[in-house]
Amino acid sequence: MEPQLLRCFIFIPFLLLQALINLPLARSNPSNHKYKSGDPVPLYVNKVGPFQNPSETYRYFDLPFCMPAHLVDKPEALGEVLNGDRLVSAPYQLDFLIEKDTEVVCKKRLTKDEVHKFRSAVAKDYYFQMYYDDLPLWGFLGKAEKDNKADPGENKYYLFKHLHFEVLYNKDRVIEVNVRTDPSALVDLSEDKEVDADFMYTVKWKETDIPFEKRMDKYSQSSNMPHHLEIHWFSIINSCVTVLLLTGFLATILMRVLKNDFVKYAHDEETPEDQEETGWKYIHGDVFRYPKYKSVFAAALGSGTQLFAIAILVFMLALVGVFYPYNRGALFTALVVIYALTSGFAGYTAASFYCQLEGTNWVRNLLLTGSLFCGPLFLTFCFLNTVAIAYNATAALPFGTIVVIVLIWVLVTSPLLVLGGIAGKNSKAEFQAPVRTTKYPREIPPLPWYRGTLPQMAMAGFLPFSAIYIELYYIFASVWGHRIYTIYSILFIVFIILLIVTAFITVALTYFQLAAEDHEWWWRAFLCGGSTGLFIYGYCLYYYYARSDMNGFMQTSFFFGYMACICYGFFLMLGTVGFRASLFFVRHIYRSIKCE
Repeated sequence: MEPQLLRCFIFIPFLLLQALINLPLARSNPSNHKYKSGDPVPLYVNKVGPFQNPSETYRYFDLPFCMPAHLVDKPEALGEVLNGDRLVSAPYQLDFLIEKDTEVVCKKRLTKDEVHKFRSAVAKDYYFQMYYDDLPLWGFLGKAEKDNKADPGENKYYLFKHLHFEVLYNKDRVIEVNVRTDPSALVDLSEDKEVDADFMYTVKWKETDIPFEKRMDKYSQSSNMPHHLEIHWFSIINSCVTVLLLTGFLATILMRVLKNDFVKYAHDEETPEDQEETGWKYIHGDVFRYPKYKSVFAAALGSGTQLFAIAILVFMLALVGVFYPYNRGALFTALVVIYALTSGFAGYTAASFYCQLEGTNWVRNLLLTGSLFCGPLFLTFCFLNTVAIAYNATAALPFGTIVVIVLIWVLVTSPLLVLGGIAGKNSKAEFQAPVRTTKYPREIPPLPWYRGTLPQMAMAGFLPFSAIYIELYYIFASVWGHRIYTIYSILFIVFIILLIVTAFITVALTYFQLAAEDHEWWWRAFLCGGSTGLFIYGYCLYYYYARSDMNGFMQTSFFFGYMACICYGFFLMLGTVGFRASLFFVRHIYRSIKCE
């Protein structure tokens, strides 16, 4: 039964890949988005917020805009809600091929309170976002100008009241939509007094020969411009070549040292027995002694294995084109579903390894595995969701969405975790140690300070971090900014190099630790492998204060809170990679020599 369960855990995520690829996920397809002249084309307003704070967004009608006669909420998928999208019907009507010179939405007299709301939004550089036939469009609410007649330090604030929509079409389909504001149609918001505002819009239609299948290409052109792409590739190749050359240099040295060790130990076997063993052979009776806190260690390996599986599956979806620009919420939907379906990997790995380490309380180990990553993430979410509720922001999840996520965790994640744990417990796998472990541990000799855990973690994390440093800026500018990231092939190459460098540097430091006759390498290998996550969090501090204009308590708490969870996930994943590589290496070298 166990092999069948294991095959199920391996096969389920690939069924997910097929399902996610085949689902429309708001993607246009040849069977819809066709209109006749005069047909209504769906236009939804989404959200508004400060341009420099991507997480701080609010509902469009939280500001006193003209509302349509019948306000209709657009049904949204799980990922769209998690992304903070709140689409509702717009007051503008853009029927297919119907041009409008100047259409008045409404004539409104703004009260002092409404003037204050709009002025505050303009002062914070608010933008708005809409979707027309699933195509995104943006614009700014207003502008601020220096008042030369008054105090030079004072600004005058203006609200744009006239929008120009330009729609490109090909036969019976919408291909592109743009919106711009009329700089001459302004409402002065500088004073706290009631003002009249006539909100208007204009619609122009133009024919184009761009095919419908390529209408989303324009949103990725900014990141795929030949000049920018060339610089991007050159920077990545330069960084990767430098890191790989350094890694290869260290690998050559390590291989020569190992070769000399093997020759030396082979020679020692032929000499009289009164010679004392030294180096890593000397601790062969302790090197496979089980680590302290083995339940936590096995749980960390299980969680790291699951996160590694999630990363691989997400990359597969990205490389086949599922996460195209403005596929609203597709990434969040994929992360939630893949995390739920891969929990069996975590349960199987943790329970199997825990039983190999002769652990007995496997139920407690499974509970620890299930909460090791989910626990901190849940606590962080509770705090940040409370902050979003206090700000009345769209980042606050509705109660129904929270219930759906809890049901996924209860009905899918937990059962698969338990099934994986049962399969791992019943796998009857034994820990493969090429040498016997002595009854009593040897005393570890005094070591210099730079061989301590923290200095070794600093050395271990620097080289892998240097391999991904350049790419981090583009990722951060996409996740925490308004850039669009589409070059997943480069990201996948960088990810593979990150894994290779992490594995090698952890193996090298493990060898030097064993050569110094320090046999407690298990936790050290995991911590050194995962230390890159700490470097990434350090980069968060640099990016926030030096490369971005983010500000305010909500945006700051969201940035550092969720980045802490992401970096913690990297710590678990890369720690697992580092330990697995070190375990393979240690088994290999001790299998290659004779130990009494």
